[in-house]
Amino acid sequence: MKILSDPALLYLLGGTLGLLIFASVAGWVLAKRATTDAARVTVANLNARTKAWWSMVAVFAGALMIGPVGTAVMFCFSSFMALREFITLTPTKPADHRTLFWVFFIITPLHYYFLATQWYIMFLILIPVYAFLFVPMRSALAGDCDRFLERTSKIQWGLMICVYCISYAPAILWVELPNWPDNRAKLLFWFITVVEMSDVMQYVWGKTCGKHKIAPTVSPGKTWEGFVGGGLTTVALGAALWWATPFSPLQAAVMAALVVFMGFFGGLVMSAIKRDRGVKDWGGAIAGHGGFMDRLDSLAFAAPVFFHATGYFFGR
Repeated sequence: MKILSDPALLYLLGGTLGLLIFASVAGWVLAKRATTDAARVTVANLNARTKAWWSMVAVFAGALMIGPVGTAVMFCFSSFMALREFITLTPTKPADHRTLFWVFFIITPLHYYFLATQWYIMFLILIPVYAFLFVPMRSALAGDCDRFLERTSKIQWGLMICVYCISYAPAILWVELPNWPDNRAKLLFWFITVVEMSDVMQYVWGKTCGKHKIAPTVSPGKTWEGFVGGGLTTVALGAALWWATPFSPLQAAVMAALVVFMGFFGGLVMSAIKRDRGVKDWGGAIAGHGGFMDRLDSLAFAAPVFFHATGYFFGR
């Protein structure tokens, strides 16, 4: 397994394992010391999140061990589940069921097949061109014109966010970097670490120091203190891990800032959709974290921008 022969990647995995052990021990201590109902609820939520992170990290590490194809399969499943949550919260009509069959069972796996086989052109255009045109064509054949544009747009938007944008994360394993022949799994690990740590650090800073809300009607928990404090902490972490990337420390800081910025707005946009639908989470598949889309909303906005910025500035 290539991952086991890469010392830098093993260091990253070891560091993540150490953080999880520390979080688990800290959660156990805090649970013992919690004396109020509010404190117990907060600690219970943090412990549930930590347990979920154990599972998610184990699955991600297992996929990396299998290789790029295994990682693509893992993200394909994640996209499928995220799209299911999206369609569930933005309901369509019976007339769209055959279109949705194509979206879930033909277009989504075909898109990831093109990624896994490195058919780059089809990976780029299948969803934004051919699927974009096919979805309204197939829906029109059903003959239901009621809210046709609204229903079609929901399906198209779900495909773009939950499948196309998310798939750019595993695509990092295939980005062409001729001046950096190292294992691309390190770069993917760095990207995932920055995305998720940005969410965690903004949550921590917001809970401890947050006073000024950024968009209170969209996401009351997001504050300027959380965004700036969590963002700077994450940028520092990204720069410190520059050795796992083709970037210099300064370049790693800039790229991390780009990921933080796009990830923040990914979470904000998807929160606006949840507010519109009157729900707190996209689902309940991941204990302590909500649904798949609750964990992938930041990644969905950050992955395409990071992929293309890396390829443009550091590729051929």
